[in-house]
Amino acid sequence: SKYNNLIKTTMQFSILTLSTLLASASSFMITPTAQRSTAMRASEFSDPDFCNGLPGALPPVGQFDPLNFLDGADDNKVRRFREAELTHGRVAMLAFVGFLVGEKVEGSSFLFDSQITGPAINHFAQVPQPFWEILVLTIGASEVYRAQVGWVSPADLQGEDKFALRPDYIPGDIGFDPLGLRPEDAEELEIMQTKELQHGRLAMLATAGFVAQELTDGQGIMQHLGL
Repeated sequence: SKYNNLIKTTMQFSILTLSTLLASASSFMITPTAQRSTAMRASEFSDPDFCNGLPGALPPVGQFDPLNFLDGADDNKVRRFREAELTHGRVAMLAFVGFLVGEKVEGSSFLFDSQITGPAINHFAQVPQPFWEILVLTIGASEVYRAQVGWVSPADLQGEDKFALRPDYIPGDIGFDPLGLRPEDAEELEIMQTKELQHGRLAMLATAGFVAQELTDGQGIMQHLGL
């Protein structure tokens, strides 16, 4: 029947998504040999011949660029791509947590008089109006600050590329470290950068899977998990 075919398609998509996530997670796992070393070599997290040597080129995928975005890209463009990847990854990590927490506390949270219910993809439409003004102002202030830290002012470029990063700017490093987690050692910093990249990549895949699953059958992720 049409319903059975829908269920079958949903299950196949879920299995495919889970397989993809597990494959991405496996590239983040540290081998026993690495665990015994006091500090992993930087070459284990980057490839000097790929992406200008930025962290994130890991086995088994290595130089992963199937759409050839990096062909002919200069240093500025490569770093802009990394900036975009990090930004999307950070938003996806927040979204991943938001999906699970939002659905878990629905109907019992003190926020919005406990009126937000249903799958997480429908929560935004139920949020009262004052929330949006605060959200837009917060995002706007964050983006303005990020632009001032990492990007060259268009007024200083005088007809050149209007999307230039500062030469000394490290993609994603806007100086936000309230817990003091940033390592002083260069190799340890590269390890932490790689961890953030991998978590962000995994979160982007997971969040896309959450959205697709809820759009398919209209049920929340927590409901699928039986929680």
